[in-house]
Parts: sequence; structure tokens; C-alpha cells
Amino acid sequence: MIPAWIDGALQPVEKLAVHRRGLRHKAISVFVLAGDKVLIQRRAAGKYHTPGLWANTCCTHPYWGESDIDCARRRLEEELGITGLVLNPVHDVEYRADVGGGLTEHECVRIFRAEAPADLSVHPAPEEVAETRWVPLGDLARDVIRRPELFTPWLRIYMAEHMERIFAPAPG
Repeated sequence: MIPAWIDGALQPVEKLAVHRRGLRHKAISVFVLAGDKVLIQRRAAGKYHTPGLWANTCCTHPYWGESDIDCARRRLEEELGITGLVLNPVHDVEYRADVGGGLTEHECVRIFRAEAPADLSVHPAPEEVAETRWVPLGDLARDVIRRPELFTPWLRIYMAEHMERIFAPAPG
């Protein structure tokens, strides 16, 4: 069950029902950086929506009662075997996008960013992630414009509308 708004109040709703009904719901997205490169993943072929498309480092929905930061840590470990990073919330985004198969994402997303150490070990879970790669941020921005069909709707939205906020240098 994930947190979705029904009649103005957060309620626990089954994930697939949320997407079939296009309900506004909570989500998290994480971008792991190493200098000017960002870790992206290609979603596994068995994913229930947007299989095979490139996405940010990881994203998901918090369980009912789970904090955003705990959700982000959990999903980094589940999808990519990554632990121990310092996650910083950098931006909140609300978007609505058709993700195919009669499903709609209407998400209120807390976006986190983390800097990876040089020795970061990545171990993708094959049922979640087909492959990963580190790509320079500028190249990613250009690729999303040139070949949008290769990327998830949310990554296209993040890069087109929120890139400056997500990737702005940390203050201080």
C-alpha cells in the first residue's frame, strides 16, 4: 500500500490501483552523482510499466507510514545494492504522465541527490534493473532531447523542467 490522496486526504491504496485510477500519490527519486556524471539505470524488461527505458538512479513509492528518506535508502539498496550514501533532499516535483498500458503516474516526488565515493559498488537487481551506466550530465540532457523515446516520462520531465534545481551545487 502506498500513500495516495483521495478526497484531499492521504490514504493507503494498492500501487496498481493508484496507477490505474491516476491518483495523486507520494514518490521519491534519487540521483547519484560522481563529479559531473550521474548514475542512470535501464528498467528491467519485466517492469509493469516503462520496461527497458532509461531512468534516474532509482525511484519508487514510499510504503504507507514510511518516511521519504527511509524509502530512498531502501530502494537504492533493493534496486542497486547501494548503501551508506548521504542523501540530501533537493527538490519537490509534482507531475502527471501517461506511462502506457492504461496507467498514469500522478506523483508528488521528493527528489534526493547523493555524491558517490570513487569506490562505489553497484550491484543491480536483475528483476528491477537491466543495466546501469555513468553519463556526464550534459550528455544526458542532450540525449533526452535527441532520443526522448529511450527515457522514462519522469526523467524527461526532470531534465526539461527541473534540471537546474536538481543539479544545482550544494550551498556553502
